[in-house]
Amino acid sequence: MANNLNQQHSAIVREDISEYVAHLQLHMTLQARNLVPTLTQTAGDSREQLLQQTQACFEKQVSRQPL
Repeated sequence: MANNLNQQHSAIVREDISEYVAHLQLHMTLQARNLVPTLTQTAGDSREQLLQQTQACFEKQVSRQPL
């Protein structure tokens, strides 16, 4: 019985940590957006387009992760 309770407690702790990490990743991504220069100046630069696409894909993945 005690072993079952320990397993349940461990699962809850892991879930709490996973949720915290997901929130932290989302917060860091949103903060990083403020550090990236706007893309209106150099719309033809393929590196900046790649950066924008990569960032959008990452934000989409993070937003779809279950909390």
